[in-house]
Amino acid sequence: METVNILGVNVNKYTMDEAVKKATEFLETDKLSMIFTPNSEILLYASNNPNFAELLNQADMIIPDGIGVVYGAKILGEPIPERVAGFDLVCNLLPILAEKKKSIYLLGAKPGVAEMAAENLKEKYPDLVIAGTHDGYFKDDEEVIADINTANPDFLMVCLGFPKQEMWIYNNAHRINAKAAIGAGGCLDVFAGTVQRAPQFYCDHGIEWLYRLIKQPSRFGRMMALPKFGLKVLFKGRKYK
Repeated sequence: METVNILGVNVNKYTMDEAVKKATEFLETDKLSMIFTPNSEILLYASNNPNFAELLNQADMIIPDGIGVVYGAKILGEPIPERVAGFDLVCNLLPILAEKKKSIYLLGAKPGVAEMAAENLKEKYPDLVIAGTHDGYFKDDEEVIADINTANPDFLMVCLGFPKQEMWIYNNAHRINAKAAIGAGGCLDVFAGTVQRAPQFYCDHGIEWLYRLIKQPSRFGRMMALPKFGLKVLFKGRKYK
């Protein structure tokens, strides 16, 4: 696997088609494969938290979720073919899961959201097997893991927000009965219809962050991670090689 080290994290240089192919291959294995989807905010956090960076590097696939990650790789002189957003990867995998009769378990978001997402996904993909759902407001890992293992899904979508979702997947990977697990952030909210994704124009031009900022000005503080990330890659990025 060809990768580029961005602030200590080895990001795969996959196109979307290559990422979909790899994730599909995971579904035929006998162990759980971890898929992480860092954007520039997550990579900046990882650069300040080496233990978290090392955790990310244990993944079987790390895709460049944000356009900032693509630009970061370009600054380092090791370009990534294209942005591979976690949401888009999941959307590309859903019809494959349905066609192959593979099952999916939805974990995360507020109570009721995962169920709404499941209903909407079943309406769009009638052959999709929803193995189970659980909200993200749980305190007992054992109860959730028992429910997942009883459902025995092929694909596990974990939407707990970073860094919790990545840590949860990593810490429990050895005892989860699934073929692949992805840290998918706010995907369930979008599938449920409680949050609207940026219009295609914003997605195509890599400015989803601008749309989110317009819709939620309170995110301004988080958006400052973008220029900080760019400057850190520019001036310190090569020390991680």
